[in-house]
Parts: sequence; structure tokens; C-alpha cells
Amino acid sequence: MKTIGLLGGMSWESTALYYQHLNKAVQQRLGGLNSAQIILNSVNFAEIEKLQQQGDWAQAAKILQQEAQKLQCAEVDAIVLCTNTMHLVAPEIQQAMSVPLLHIADATAKHILAQGIQRIALLGTAFTMEQDFYKARLIEHGLEVLIPQEKDRATIHRTIYDELCLGQVNASSKQAFLNIIEGLKQQGAQGIILGCTEIVMLLPEAEACGLPLFDTTAIHVQAAVEFMLGE
Repeated sequence: MKTIGLLGGMSWESTALYYQHLNKAVQQRLGGLNSAQIILNSVNFAEIEKLQQQGDWAQAAKILQQEAQKLQCAEVDAIVLCTNTMHLVAPEIQQAMSVPLLHIADATAKHILAQGIQRIALLGTAFTMEQDFYKARLIEHGLEVLIPQEKDRATIHRTIYDELCLGQVNASSKQAFLNIIEGLKQQGAQGIILGCTEIVMLLPEAEACGLPLFDTTAIHVQAAVEFMLGE
């Protein structure tokens, strides 16, 4: 089994899901007492979030490069960045390493295309929905990407940072997300990308106004397990 380096803490709530799902997936495949070979480096999200708000992506990239290099020094075989938003600096992180970074958008796009879906809606932080680093990667794979209206993007962003990153799951926010999804369905969306690793806390996969939900955490974990086990 290869060793995966998890670069997490953004937020720790979603990183906990990565750790849990990786171990469950390995046990399901190999049985018995098997578990995943993981080295976890969890950063202080308050420092990263401050840089996000300041738009200082260069400094955020520098910090994550240094933290990724620590994982490489621990002799991991690949790195999984346990966040959608900070894939904004994934190219800079990869440049600082010789081991691969398993990109969440690549894994997500391949999974969606395998379901025969072409027109997809993207939910996530404002950075993920509004900037090109994530959408462009999906489009390169051949997907058509929709994003919510401006007021809906603001609702999603606020819910992520003010509630979900703090471990809060509120019924009113869940309904707001379902209303937003219904609007995207009316625009022709064939499925919804939960493009923030915390959103799965609010929306279990079975609920999406009749549209399939694509949990990027689960998809990213699947890609990591396949790499670990050489599948």
C-alpha cells in the first residue's frame, strides 16, 4: 500500500471526513484490520482564511508549499489537499514537490463524465464559484459549468464560513441550498457539484430536488484509494 499525505485543516471538520472515509474504504477493499497508510499535516485555518480575505494567495501558496514539503520529507507517495478552495494554489504546491498532488477537480470531472453528464452546476465558496482555477479545470475535461446567481453565491459562501466550518448544520440553511439547487435545475443543470468539502455536512447525497449530487470529498477519497492500492 502506498502512503497518502493529507494536507488538511481547511477546515478540520472536512479533514476529519477525509481521514474517516479513507480508512473505511481501505478496510472495505482489503477486509480485516486493514486501514489506510496516512500521514496528516493539519494547518491552522485561521491563518489561511485571513489570507483568503486579504486576497494574498501568494503567501497562502508559500505556507502550503512549506507544509506539503514536510509531508514529502516524511516520504509520502502522493499528497491530497483536503479542500476545494485552496486548489487555487495547487499549481504552486505541485511545483514545490516531486511527488504528485491528486487534484480534486480532475477526479470530480472524470467521475461526472463517467455518469454521462455534461451540464453541471458548481456550489462552493465564492472563490471557487467565481474564479477560474476550478471551473476552467472542469471545462478542460469537457463539462459545461453553471454557477448560482450573485445573491445565492453570497448565501452559500456565508453558510460555509459562518456555519459549516464551525460544525453548525442549520435547517434554514439547508432549505436555502435546496432552493438554490432548484433554480439551477430550472437552468438545465443535470447534477450538482458540492465543490466545498463542508457542504456534504448540510446536504446528504440523497437530497437534491431530483438531481444527483457529487460529493467532492468522497470522489477525491476514491481517487486517493485507487492510487494507494494501485487500482
